[in-house]
Formats: sequence, structure tokens, C-alpha cells
Amino acid sequence: MADKVRLGIIGLGAQGGLYARLISDGKVPNMVIGAIVDHDPAKRELAASTYPGVPVYEDFESVLDSGDVDAVVTTVPHYLHPEMGIAALSRGIHPLVEKPAGVYTKQVKELNEYAATKPELTFGIMFNQRNNPLYQRIKEIVEAGEIGKIRRTNWIITTWWRPQGYYEQSDWRATWGGEGGGVLVNQVPHQLDLLQWIAGVPKSVFAKVAYGFRRNIATEDEVTVVVDYGEGATGVLVTATHDLIGTDRFEILGDSGKIVVEGSKTAYVTRLSKTEQEISDSIGPDDVKKMFMGEMNLDSYQETETIEYDRPWGQQHAGVLENFAANILDGTPLLAPGSEGINGVRLANAIHLSSWLGEEVPLDLDEDRYLDELNKRIRDEGKFAERS
Repeated sequence: MADKVRLGIIGLGAQGGLYARLISDGKVPNMVIGAIVDHDPAKRELAASTYPGVPVYEDFESVLDSGDVDAVVTTVPHYLHPEMGIAALSRGIHPLVEKPAGVYTKQVKELNEYAATKPELTFGIMFNQRNNPLYQRIKEIVEAGEIGKIRRTNWIITTWWRPQGYYEQSDWRATWGGEGGGVLVNQVPHQLDLLQWIAGVPKSVFAKVAYGFRRNIATEDEVTVVVDYGEGATGVLVTATHDLIGTDRFEILGDSGKIVVEGSKTAYVTRLSKTEQEISDSIGPDDVKKMFMGEMNLDSYQETETIEYDRPWGQQHAGVLENFAANILDGTPLLAPGSEGINGVRLANAIHLSSWLGEEVPLDLDEDRYLDELNKRIRDEGKFAERS
């Protein structure tokens, strides 16, 4: 099996089960299931019956020492991702951490710093939306300057509706000590990553966050954020888990055009013939009169392209797995380097801290203050140990 990576799947829940099916169905040609790990006896029994011949383990440490795996993917609660990533690296095993990379930047920094001491190992993160050809094309358009300098971004992403029963599946769900947050750390990390991957890292945020707004939970189920990119460019991000109808609309306004993405499936890219400022400066009083009388054709200054891509089930996840294995086998560049996972965690931390303090918070936030505030909430829950 020198041409295939043996992957240990840590946790046979929804995501771990998805990855196991993709690999067993041959959708990741350079990877096989090396082992499955789960502390739940029922899950281990399921793994043994569904994937005969695949070693099944009860604990993570055992599989790392087994010799059965070359790499692992951490489909476990968020707090464990950095810890497991470091443990794998320390034994010469390649880690693919699930999103988010962790709950707070101090722990993710530890993972990144340790990974940097093991350059011979592959360290990735499951940012499967980076493997979405639609967002890859949008990134190319923005980086090529086809819509000019970014002035504003707007993303409303409320397609995460979750009933109360979802939160009652496990006692760690939507808790500060068990999960580390709500929609920001569970549902929206992909958008937090894509926003920065495409539009750039904000300088600061000001957030209005509702905790247990429409669900009986401790963490956030509705978030509204104003981001400041600097030099006058701003953005708004809105997300929630109580919108049964749901909206997914991402807009990027540049000084030479605009991109509108609907449902993460279709993008409308409008390019201006000149910058907006140049067009404004070229229109005199007589033209303004014509404009208000409906006699001026502003469409002549713009042209719109529609971009659509099919998204077969599981293809994006399979692509990240295949790319991760290819990096291990032949050095193919990573789509989602693990070191970049800290960007989304930092943005989520800044949003939380802004709402807790009621003030604008820089992305270069005070990490100790964030952890102090997080631990206050963990203490108030009284269910889990504080974090360090």
C-alpha cells in the first residue's frame, strides 16, 4: 500500500462516518481506512460490522502506537483538536484536524508551533469549502483585481436551522466548557475561513451576539458582526441557527465591480468598464437629469457573468482527503494547510470578546483576556473544567 495513506478515523460520528464511506466507496483513491477509534462500544461494534478487517480501537493513544495508521483525522469535540494534533505529530503521524482548529487561539498556537518543528509531516485542516470550485474561482477573480479594491463585504448565512432536540443529543453540545461556543464554533467556521481567504483578514470587529436567544442553550445562536478591513473597507456578517427558512447570500463590492453568491451555488460577477469613481466623475449635470428621468442607460458601464458549478455529494470532503494524502505521498501543495486554521478561530474569539465587553476588538486581541472571559462562563456552567 505504498501508494495509499492509511487513515485513522478518530470518532465515528456524522463526519467520521462520512469520511469512512467516502474512502470505502473508492472516492479517495490514494487513501484507505487504517483504523477507526471510538470510545462508544456501540460505535465500535458498528465499525467492526460495517468495515470488516479494519482495526477498531477504544482510545486515541492506542491507535497512534499501533502501527496501523500513517495519518489521522480528528472528528471529535473542538477542544480536543489541538491536543490530538500534537499527539499525532509527536509520534510521526500526519494530522488532519477538523474545523475549527480549536476553541481559542492560545491552544491553536501551541499546535501550530509544534507542527512547525515537524516540517517533514503533513498538517492539514478540513476546510472542504476551499475545495468548492465556485469559491476557488471567486478567489481568483478577487486576487486578479477584476472587481478592483474591496470596499465592502456582506454575508448573511442563516441556513443552519437546528431544533432544540439537536442540542439535547449530548451534554457537551452548545456549552462553553464542552464545545466552546455555538454557531461560531460549530456551524460557521467555513464562512469565517472563506471570508478571510477571499477578502482578507479584518483589522477589528464589533459584534452584537445573542446567547440562548431562541434555544435553551448557554452559547450563541444569533450573531451580527461589523468588520473593519482598514482604509474605509467594511463588512457585515449575520448568522443564526433559528431561521427555518434560511438565507445564504455573500456579496463582495469592489470599486470596479461586484460579486453576489447565492446559496453557495451560483455567483453573479459584474465588472465595470471603469472604476466607480471614474464613472461618477464622468457624469455631468445634464447626465444626472437624464438619469432621474430614466433616460440614461447605466447598464452600458457594466457586464455580468454567471458562474455555476455542480457539487456532487461528498466531493469537496473527498477532495480535501485526496489532496491531504497526495501531499504526504508526493508533496502536492495543500489546499488547506493546518497552520491557517488559527485565522477562523481568531475571528470567532474576537467576535465573542467584542460582545462580552461591548466594544470594538482588534483581531490582534488580548488572548489572556479572552481565556479569562471564557473561563468565567465555564465556571458559571459548573459542568466542565476550566481551560488553560
